[in-house]
Amino acid sequence: MKILIMNGPNLNLLGVREPGIYGSSSFESYLPQLKERYPGVELEYYQSNIEGEMINKLQEVGFTYDGVVLNAGAYTHTSVALHDCIRSLRCPVIEVHISNVHTREEFRHHSYLSPACKGVICGFGLDSYRLGVEALIESSK
Repeated sequence: MKILIMNGPNLNLLGVREPGIYGSSSFESYLPQLKERYPGVELEYYQSNIEGEMINKLQEVGFTYDGVVLNAGAYTHTSVALHDCIRSLRCPVIEVHISNVHTREEFRHHSYLSPACKGVICGFGLDSYRLGVEALIESSK
């Protein structure tokens, strides 16, 4: 099984950016734990602050990979282009968020991506990614 984990804008600053909300660990320090937990799954990681690059990567993997775990960051709340891209893919996409976006600013309560995704996981810190990977594994059985 092959899964892409994709992070959007500002998530390259995990561990530094607002640790009270996002925690004090970088995603790069968390990824080895995921790879160790799922040795039979090929996990690839990609991060970009640029919407078009995210779309290019999704189109690159969306017809050959088994799934995508996507934290699109702020693009979640603004991007019709990502929504359209996700709808065009063959593989399922799980939307994840580190924080519970529904307890934060009101503009974060709406996702343009959720209707195009297989499911949404939020509020479990970096563990949201693990839950997304597990959802993809289970849905492939």
